[in-house]
Amino acid sequence: MSPAPASAPAPTRALVLNSGSSSVKYQLLDMADSSRLALGLVERIGEESSRLKHTCVTTGAVRELTAPIADHEAALKAVAEQLATDGLGLESPELAAIGHRVVHGGQTFTAPTVIDDAVLAEIERLIPVAPLHNPANLVGIRTAMALRPDLPQVAVFDTAFHTTMPESAARYAIDVATADAYRIRRYGFHGTSHAYVSRATAKLLGRAPEDVNVIVLHLGNGASASAVRGGRCVDTSMGLTPLEGLVMGTRSGDLDPAVIFHLMRVGGMSTDEIDTLLNKKSGLIGLCGDNDMRVIRRRIDEGDEQAELAFDIYIHRLKKYIGAYCAVLGKVDAVAFTAGVGENASAVREAAVAGLELLGLEVDGALNAVRSDEPRLISPASGRIAVAVVPTDEELEIATQTYALVGNYNA
Repeated sequence: MSPAPASAPAPTRALVLNSGSSSVKYQLLDMADSSRLALGLVERIGEESSRLKHTCVTTGAVRELTAPIADHEAALKAVAEQLATDGLGLESPELAAIGHRVVHGGQTFTAPTVIDDAVLAEIERLIPVAPLHNPANLVGIRTAMALRPDLPQVAVFDTAFHTTMPESAARYAIDVATADAYRIRRYGFHGTSHAYVSRATAKLLGRAPEDVNVIVLHLGNGASASAVRGGRCVDTSMGLTPLEGLVMGTRSGDLDPAVIFHLMRVGGMSTDEIDTLLNKKSGLIGLCGDNDMRVIRRRIDEGDEQAELAFDIYIHRLKKYIGAYCAVLGKVDAVAFTAGVGENASAVREAAVAGLELLGLEVDGALNAVRSDEPRLISPASGRIAVAVVPTDEELEIATQTYALVGNYNA
């Protein structure tokens, strides 16, 4: 009697898609060992100078193409062709699911969700509170669903990690009926990063996430802080939109709302002009004309007073949030710096903690100066609160959540 044929191995790959208004970032991961197989970026979609850069991690091959890519459908088809060239095509039976970054899930989506018509409709309904992001996310989802209609597609929401905030942190102090009618509340963003980094920080300390209170500082061109108690977010700096909170590359962060009325009444500025001012012409670039922290630090070293003032304002706001979240949490086990600035700008980390010794925060100069892609402590052994640098990995977080959900979904 012939032996029964071996069953096909369970699919273990997850494709992560992050669709922006004119770009698509992607990574293909094998969740058997969380390894990357391929990654890339399509940018300037809809322009004559569209560009695709693809890297096959398994072979080391890097390919760049510059040619018109008309829309997201054409972009994803180009991505599929690149993956197929490396033997990693979308038709592979090893592909378990596609995970999509979706910026705004409102109060409805508190966890990763398998996408169906009802989910699509709700993401579309949330467009008024995320007009720059949710439409592009939807285009990417619909295109991917058309390419692989048989495959589970999962939405992982930037806002989901922050839905554990208590009402005292999530509510604005405005008329309740008005707030509810227009879904005005603090949602928070960068949630996949805050979730990943808070867990990775607990691991670095050799403790379970449930036993650790962490302040996460996600400092990139966009920047946000969160207070995480026992693995659950209890406060975060961004609000209804990503404009609130820390000083960012081009965003103002916290602002007296009466400034807007003043600009309308006295400055004669339109709503759109003020929107552009606060989101694209403020923050570091508004203060000193540069939003690259490396350039700003170089200018400071050259004696540029405007750059130094911009840096001081940036740090002042950051310190305020660190102090505030120490108060919110009561007991803090670690402060974790992450994202482009947080991971690479030692001067920012040093300045942010300087003067907070009474709170138990200190940075060791030698440890802080070390450059590494690994999670590491930069506080002295005597420090009461650990200060850490923890590289974020939002794509791995999305893939992990997607794959975990698909396993349950297919069970």
